[in-house]
Amino acid sequence: MESMTVEMDGKIDELLAVLDEDSRHVREALSRLDELRSLVIKRDEAALGRLLKTIGDESDSYCANESKRQSLREELAAASGCSVAEMTLSRLEAMLPGEKQVQVAQRKAELRSLTEELKREYLKTTMLLSDCAGFNSVLLRGVLELGCTGAITYSSDGAAKLQTDAAFVSMQF
Repeated sequence: MESMTVEMDGKIDELLAVLDEDSRHVREALSRLDELRSLVIKRDEAALGRLLKTIGDESDSYCANESKRQSLREELAAASGCSVAEMTLSRLEAMLPGEKQVQVAQRKAELRSLTEELKREYLKTTMLLSDCAGFNSVLLRGVLELGCTGAITYSSDGAAKLQTDAAFVSMQF
């Protein structure tokens, strides 16, 4: 029984390291979202390309950490006699004594806080990109329709007249 406790302590230490890596990854994602918004506003296409390449290059390390977390979760679930779906940080925290319980609780709180911040920053980025797409759409429509706004103007006698000129600026007085 004691060897199982020692083995479980080792798995918990590994899990804490994985959770620390998750926290680091979320902090980097927050930084990258901020950088992405900045580069979009500056319209720096070269830097945007480099940023996207960096994100792509680092996705493999995140996948490896995700895989390690899942295998640790499976091992801890088997050691504690519950299903993998039931093995959560809250359940693990409740099972642990003293210092390990505090460490898991700290990591869980930190990850919860970081993920909430990530959701907010993601929403801000989505809104910015949506606004940019809207502006681009309006500009393209104006250019491609060559100024045909289909606007209705009124003559001095009050008659409605649909403006169908194909110019950017109406020269009519």
